[in-house]
Amino acid sequence: MNQKELDRKATGAFAGKVVRKDLLHQIKGGENVPSYVLEYLLGKYCASDDEEEIRIGIGAVKETLAANYFRHDEANKAQSMVEQKGRHRFIDRVEVRFFAGDNKYWAAMDHFGFSRIHIPEEFYRRYERLLEGGIWAIVDIEFRVDDQGKAGSPFHVVDLRPIQLARFDLDEYVEGRKEFDTEDWIDLLLRSVGLEPARMERRLKLLLLTRFIPFVEKNYNFIELGPRGTGKSYAYSEMSPYCMLISGGKASTANLFYNNARRQVGLVGHWDVVAFDEVAGMRITDSDVMQIMKDYMANGRFSRGVTQVLADASLVFIGNLNQPVETLVKGSSTDLFQPLPKEFDLALLDRMHFYLPGWEVPKNSKDLLTVHYGFVTDYLAEAFRTLRKHNLFDQVEKAFRFGSHVEGRDATAAKKTVSGLLKILHPGGGWTKEELTEYLELALEGRRRVKEQLKKRGSFEFYKTSFSYIDLQDETERSVGVPEQGGGGIISPDPLPPGTVYTAAVDSEAKVALFRLEVALTPGTGKLRMPAGLEKSLKESLNRAFSYLQSVKDRLGLTEALAQKDVYAEAIDLSGGHIECPCGVAFFAAIISAARNRQVQAGTVVLGDLTIQGNIKGPASITEPLQLALEAGAARALVPVSNKSQFAGLSEDVVERLDVVFFGDVDRAVLKTLEG
Repeated sequence: MNQKELDRKATGAFAGKVVRKDLLHQIKGGENVPSYVLEYLLGKYCASDDEEEIRIGIGAVKETLAANYFRHDEANKAQSMVEQKGRHRFIDRVEVRFFAGDNKYWAAMDHFGFSRIHIPEEFYRRYERLLEGGIWAIVDIEFRVDDQGKAGSPFHVVDLRPIQLARFDLDEYVEGRKEFDTEDWIDLLLRSVGLEPARMERRLKLLLLTRFIPFVEKNYNFIELGPRGTGKSYAYSEMSPYCMLISGGKASTANLFYNNARRQVGLVGHWDVVAFDEVAGMRITDSDVMQIMKDYMANGRFSRGVTQVLADASLVFIGNLNQPVETLVKGSSTDLFQPLPKEFDLALLDRMHFYLPGWEVPKNSKDLLTVHYGFVTDYLAEAFRTLRKHNLFDQVEKAFRFGSHVEGRDATAAKKTVSGLLKILHPGGGWTKEELTEYLELALEGRRRVKEQLKKRGSFEFYKTSFSYIDLQDETERSVGVPEQGGGGIISPDPLPPGTVYTAAVDSEAKVALFRLEVALTPGTGKLRMPAGLEKSLKESLNRAFSYLQSVKDRLGLTEALAQKDVYAEAIDLSGGHIECPCGVAFFAAIISAARNRQVQAGTVVLGDLTIQGNIKGPASITEPLQLALEAGAARALVPVSNKSQFAGLSEDVVERLDVVFFGDVDRAVLKTLEG
């Protein structure tokens, strides 16, 4: 569907509920007013396709704001104007509260700066949201000095017209959705936040839509880290009046969760979404915050003393990456959680449901801003809030089951993400299996990104990252990766130059690393030469293998060749693990490969170490090295026969996709490693 046709369909299916988003941007830069207020005024004064009428309408909007919208610091001026004129109209946020001491309802206006304004009962009965946190409205305030004289409140609400939606009809929203196919609906949603999707790939569109999930899914924990200027903060400051954006600053138990002194629930009990902007600058003010946050992120409840509190606010963490993604992924001491405060431990990070790769989102530019119609922000916010009440958590398991590496929290995260996407994209149902598959793969990717960082931080319990899902219909299993890991690009699918062999290792803490060994023979006197900087244990392993080679060189027919050559050995750490690497078998095979000018079979990884007498020493575990090798693109793995009992513990993914070949001695290992 072309762009103008989508506009026509949007204005037809949702008459009065859509607005030209470019007009919003024309005014937004100069006015610090919520988007839904500006959109209300634009809908009133600029409901035309005629450019001259639109120009005049924009002028009317600006004049209205100048006359009726006051900043917080202009409260005294606003009150004085009412006293002088007797009556004035304001655009402000109005909330009504009942005060038991007065046995009376009072209105409060934020920018007007007064909290005891008389308001007729008809208004807060007709517009119940006045009693539920308040709404933006056009309000006429009158100045009267009643019988109470100066002691009473002189300000009276005489007229009130809500700017925010006073009533939402979900059935109407669902019926309107039926007029669009999924692709056009996605485009309409993205235009609703001011973006033009015409030049976006499908993947980018879906990634941007995941920002909406916390608005439709209860207790959803979402994180986005990426470059500056990609619209992270805007999404949570302007998309909904039900979101609280906290920019850095202090995070306290009383503010976020529960104030014991006042016996009041904190932000999580009053908002649908609590978003932490510039999370790197977040300061934890008391020791209880992190533990309570972990409890809340896990199950939506927490305890303070004898009080147990339930809440359903979703938590969003957004921040900036100050280093290239490649550096963070490949560095031994860095990961994609690097900007987060040090108090964010593994247990808390494991509660993240989805990690949006912010580095894939382009920086905001004029080219990305739409000039077409999108939903009025307040209307879309109400749709999302209504959809929070729906639960599509079980839809994944009607068509798929998860692979062995997808554990409890992983499955929960994926199902919540899919549930959110279904509510956003298919509020009335009607999705296809292909669409459900697409959403599931995205959900697993976002959760796996979380777990990959936890694994990198060195905890054994997070080593299961080979996520997959199984189609219940045909029992086919498909794996899901993360693009930034590089996966299959690390190990070449083609035969390598003679003298080059891949190996992998695991240490006592289940840290894994992938190495490429390179051997070259140069004129010399038969010495082993290694570059400075190699790990001590690696050097010892190379020396043992070389000593054994010296004892069997006659049998191998290499005496003359080695007598006139020096063996140069290099070990390149491909994963930045900086761990011990007992790689004697791989090194021995690399020397034979170089000496005989024979290539190693493509995609092969060789495990195991050698003693100086040529005995095979298997790794402590093959589970982690083979998993890493598979993810890096390996097709074959040579494994000591002493590790054969561990074969049953390998994941289905490794067993099915990796050709595991066992060997009992070094000669057989070399034979199975080299081509020909």
